Amino acid sequence: MTSQGQATTLARVDAEDAAAGSNANAAHFVFVPLREQGHLIPAVDTALLLASHGAVCTIVGPPSTAALVRPTVDSAQRSGLQVRLAEFPLDYAASGLPEGADAGDSIPPMHMWSYYRAMALLREPIESYLRGAHAAPFPTCVVSDFIHPWTTELAANLGVPRLSFFSMCAFGLLCHHNLERFNAWDGVEDPNAPVVVPGLERRFVVTRAQAPGFFRGIPIPCWEEFADYIERARAEADGVIMNKFEEMEPEYVAGYAAARNMKVWTVGPVATYHQTRTTLASTLASRGLRACAVDADECIRWLDGQAPGSVVYVSFGSISRAEPKQVVEIGLGLEASGHPFIWVLRNAGDYDEATRAFLGELEARVAGRGLLVRGWAPQLLVLSHDAVGGFVTHCGWNSTLEAVAAGLPVVTWPHFTDQFLNEKLAVEVLGIGVSVGVTEPLTFQAVKKEIVVGREVVEAAVRSVMGAGEEAEERRRRARALAAKAKAAAEVGGSSHTNLLDLVKRFQPGAPRGDAVSQI
Repeated sequence: MTSQGQATTLARVDAEDAAAGSNANAAHFVFVPLREQGHLIPAVDTALLLASHGAVCTIVGPPSTAALVRPTVDSAQRSGLQVRLAEFPLDYAASGLPEGADAGDSIPPMHMWSYYRAMALLREPIESYLRGAHAAPFPTCVVSDFIHPWTTELAANLGVPRLSFFSMCAFGLLCHHNLERFNAWDGVEDPNAPVVVPGLERRFVVTRAQAPGFFRGIPIPCWEEFADYIERARAEADGVIMNKFEEMEPEYVAGYAAARNMKVWTVGPVATYHQTRTTLASTLASRGLRACAVDADECIRWLDGQAPGSVVYVSFGSISRAEPKQVVEIGLGLEASGHPFIWVLRNAGDYDEATRAFLGELEARVAGRGLLVRGWAPQLLVLSHDAVGGFVTHCGWNSTLEAVAAGLPVVTWPHFTDQFLNEKLAVEVLGIGVSVGVTEPLTFQAVKKEIVVGREVVEAAVRSVMGAGEEAEERRRRARALAAKAKAAAEVGGSSHTNLLDLVKRFQPGAPRGDAVSQI
């Protein structure tokens, strides 16, 4: 076991001499990301973008996080960027976290509380490391995932500002904020009872099951206390960084900045770093993800044989997993749609024999028209291919934003929490989505409940997004227009590019930061 004192001395910096290439006049951002892929990938990409504009960026975390991002950091260092990776062993014994519980694709739900406790115990060794000469220049800003409220104390002890990092949309954040601020759930006993989100010009209806608030609704006292801790930390932040572009939802960016009375920097889509500095293929390797079940080249060769805009891509992210009955309905619905498809099945080998047999039989029937990927798929490569015309998605923010950047309409199939609000953004605000009609959480259910979307619904949704007709074409036009705006935002002079430059300038040593909390 490793004590906190030992953790400080064991901290590893992945650079030959971190101080040698440092710039005393450069902004130095310390990133404290959450290791879940939906949070970690955009946080690291944001650090890379800031470094590409002259900042020094240090990414801190435990060895399990470092292992996921080390290839990316190594690649960035080889290209001359001042990006560092400092790792600190978790104190498993003190936190009650089973040793190695953080080594998988994601933290098992039963260990999440202990994991957050273990992360909070890293504050002291991280602070000691950042005060050392080898970490020069001294940090000028802490950028923390909002789920790490303990970084409030870290930043305060260092005497530097702290920015909250969100890999989600402003619309969803503002909805959550207003629901809590205006006590919208008071007196609402039924978690599936519809409530109008208060404080917005447009009318949006949600349920508590769809938007309980971050870590709310868990019938364990420690989680409610943790939710309050997170809210206090969010309220005390010196600003917010979001992986999105302002033109996507300008009224909600402005609304959230006003509601929080703090500056919001929209810097996305941050995955454009890889499109401008490397090829998408090399991105797959540098991101540190496990090997794809289907080789990227093989996947592209298969897509090359399909007609432009004809393929629908189906993936539900890194956390959610369809139950066996749902797997059958998805497969039969895709088959009946008549459209070519790529279907990603995470942990496909864990299904029972009957489900695996069904998948094998389906694969034989749709040979040439359907590609089943058992495990991980090269999603960025797939979505950017001309043959892909639509995306069946769980509405995780990374996937939603990647669909927007690729100019693709979506079939929305939310599974939990903010994904329902992301669905509303895609369908009701942006007008690029078709819903399968799921209204209750499928993952992290408070009470276990079987919810199955039938094959007919799957078929109809795919046909609606992929088919002909004015309505479908209008969705595609809106999606293409958003993609053009995303591209423009990332280019020189665009909103995201300008915000990145502003961050680098504003947090340079000695730069005036009195207006860091003012609105845009």
